[in-house]
Amino acid sequence: MKDRSLFDIIGPIMIGPSSSHTAGALKIGKIARRFVNKKIVKAEFLLHGSFLETYRGHGTDKALIAGVLGFETYDERIRDSEIEAKKAGIEIVFGGADLGRVHPNTVKIILTFEDNEQFFLIGSSIGGGQIEIVDINGFEVSFSGEYPSIFIKHKDKVGIISKVTTILGMYFQMNIANMHISRKLKGESAFSIIEVDENITEELLIKLKMIEEIEQIRHFNPQGGI
Repeated sequence: MKDRSLFDIIGPIMIGPSSSHTAGALKIGKIARRFVNKKIVKAEFLLHGSFLETYRGHGTDKALIAGVLGFETYDERIRDSEIEAKKAGIEIVFGGADLGRVHPNTVKIILTFEDNEQFFLIGSSIGGGQIEIVDINGFEVSFSGEYPSIFIKHKDKVGIISKVTTILGMYFQMNIANMHISRKLKGESAFSIIEVDENITEELLIKLKMIEEIEQIRHFNPQGGI
């Protein structure tokens, strides 16, 4: 059977479906899910700009929920993603928010877990299915989702980035495409995103976790994988 796109699945009831409002939205939701390894009990979507104005008519709501559920763009369950979320025990909430000087198609996703801990990210759908993640748990970032990426929360100390890049280059011969480092206060926690040209492997993650200053590691492979 021929794969169907998200636009085919949501169907003609949508008003002017576009990759900005659907494929991009799904991708943002999916990236949010990839950051967490706990059971999600609530997903809140705070919509900004044109996302807020048109999210139901354009299917943005279905796409965001589907992303948090981990669906692909061709998954036929997208059209019933609210029902699927209910089956999974996830409460869904939509609201509006002024997220500042960001792209009009921007959403803040807040995920709540069984222990009441929360995770959030802010992402923009910038056109043609492309996205930019601009904030992760309060750390200013810039992440496109186009490359395999490593996300590291670590102590803000001299030499940590050097340790990480040495492992990537010397031990795994991985080329770094982009790197972004952010911190809230000097000497406390920092957040680094490293985009590379090859998929992230379990062996690499194990090696990086041996760096004692690293507090948490997540990863993202655009084509799936570990």
